[in-house]
Formats: sequence, C-alpha cells, structure tokens
Amino acid sequence: QVQLVESGGGLVQPGGSLTLSCAASGIIFNIYTMGWYRQAPGKQRELVATITSGGSTNYQDSVKGRFTISRDNAKSTVYLQMNSLKAEDTAVYYCNARRAVTYWGQGTQVTVSS
Repeated sequence: QVQLVESGGGLVQPGGSLTLSCAASGIIFNIYTMGWYRQAPGKQRELVATITSGGSTNYQDSVKGRFTISRDNAKSTVYLQMNSLKAEDTAVYYCNARRAVTYWGQGTQVTVSS
C-alpha cells in the first residue's frame, strides 16, 4: 500500500518560513520523481516544484528563489523549504510521486497571514 504523508504545515506570518516534509512508503522512492503541488480555495491545483530521481529540480516561476525542494532517499522523504512566504502562498500543499503511475498525499494546510 502506497502512502505519502505530508507534515509541517501551519500558520505563519508574511516573510516567515516553513519546511514541509513528505514521507513515502510502499514505493521504491529513489526511482520516482517527487513533487509538491498546491491548491488555493477556488483555484486549480498547480505545480510548485519537482525533483527527479537524479536530483534535477524545477520550480514554478512565482516561487523561484524562495522555495527549495530536496530529497533524502535514505529516509524516503521529500522536503519543501519555503522562505519569504507571502499571503498568496496560502493553500493546501500536496506531495506527489510520479513514474508510470502517480500517487498523492492527503495534503497539509499552509496559511500565510498576519
């Protein structure tokens, strides 16, 4: 049974930082492309960042320079370090594992507000 379990969300003030974690089980983690997506109320789910099995990264333009995706294959975990957070970063953040099939986590809420 595949499980992707996100953690680390919460309430943070504008300009603050959060680190999201996604622990995977039931897959051969190191061969999957891992990603973070987000969905704000009333909007479609959108790509935030991805990291391939080889470590290549890709970011949505609005988060470049502020967010960093990384992975620890030994721990089967992918991270999203988020700095200089803005109100428009408020969303539910979802972890994604992609290869021949795609798996999703249940999501973690990130709220940026003063």
